[in-house]
Amino acid sequence: MQKVAAELNLSETAFVQKVESEWTIRWFTPVTEVSLCGHATLAAAHVIWEIGNAGAGKAIRFNTLESGMLECWQKDGGIEMNFPSIPVVPTEPPPHLEAGLGARPLFCGLSRFDLLVELATENEIRSLVPDYSRLAMIDARGVIVTSAGTKPFDFVSRFFAPRAGINEDPVTGSAHCALGPYWQAKLGRSELRAWQASHRGGELGVRVSDERVFLSGNAITVWSGQTH
Repeated sequence: MQKVAAELNLSETAFVQKVESEWTIRWFTPVTEVSLCGHATLAAAHVIWEIGNAGAGKAIRFNTLESGMLECWQKDGGIEMNFPSIPVVPTEPPPHLEAGLGARPLFCGLSRFDLLVELATENEIRSLVPDYSRLAMIDARGVIVTSAGTKPFDFVSRFFAPRAGINEDPVTGSAHCALGPYWQAKLGRSELRAWQASHRGGELGVRVSDERVFLSGNAITVWSGQTH
């Protein structure tokens, strides 16, 4: 699986297998296996419905190695996913962070996976040109940078993970498992609209409920193949 992911060279490649009545899912970057991934899960569920391995309107449940059971279902023309909430604990900015981002953080927090950094403005987020070699020295899977957004978005973010072989991920569902609770506490609302401001960009619906984060988005099939 790692060799296939390295060959495809995408941010994450998902591998799914049906075991009796449930699916298992694993995710790999080009260089390592990761414990949780949002957009590859969204894509996997989309394909399972599209090829008829699950009935339309029927929820799909994925067993994972480290992140418990994940559930996906079709909703309002898209897909909603039930993921674990990943709280952030305030921490001091680590060495290399400010130089790596070229920006001064308002807040730093550490989640189970990543360092979350709030910056002052959306313009700062969009204009960052990181030093990836410095960010790779930070002891975390990746660095989430975020700020309040402009309408219609409640917050924006970017995600850098050079230690995991991904300088910048286009859209990162697992990061929003930390971003959702963080902005819920700041804004006092449980339903949020998010934009990940990578070069490609992506919109996410985020709904926080107790210890779960519900992420919603859309998927289309752009290519398919078969082995011989």
